[in-house]
Amino acid sequence: MKKSIVLLLAVMALSIVGCNNNSYNSLRMAEDKLIDNYISRNNLIILTEEPAKDHVWGEKEYYKVPKYDKLYFHLIERGDTMRVDPETNDTIDLEIVFNDLIVARYKKFGLTEDADTLSYWTTLDQPYPAEFHYGNTTECDIIGWHAAIQLMGYPNSQCEIIVPSKQGSSDDQSSVTPYVYILKIKVKQ
Repeated sequence: MKKSIVLLLAVMALSIVGCNNNSYNSLRMAEDKLIDNYISRNNLIILTEEPAKDHVWGEKEYYKVPKYDKLYFHLIERGDTMRVDPETNDTIDLEIVFNDLIVARYKKFGLTEDADTLSYWTTLDQPYPAEFHYGNTTECDIIGWHAAIQLMGYPNSQCEIIVPSKQGSSDDQSSVTPYVYILKIKVKQ
């Protein structure tokens, strides 16, 4: 009887060790490697200090966002920083603030070569854009988007971000899959 219990425990231990090949840590290491390969394959230049607001972004410059694991940001278009009030001629700063209602269009693709693209860029792709309040992760659980909006700063901005699964949607987190998003935003009044 003792031998069969010992044998059963040994089989269970071996099966647990065998399952570690698909453990979360193994999947995360594979994800990190996929992100690093994407950066290398595309010859991206990684900036470790946040560029100034007036920085003209080179085509391959990406900012590694601190406090986020392997989240990379590239600004394509700054957007509208201010407008003039026609009645008072006062200049109004249009910087996005917490809880602004964001209207977003995006393209999403994997980091492998020749990855499929999911496009929600136009009304032909998707009749209605994604809408959520900036900073509210119950409406939009893609933490990477909120971090990108903070860096974009203004309506009518456009960026490209590399989003690891930890800062992606709940589906991305479950599958441990990183994505690249091209994101353009407006603020709904």
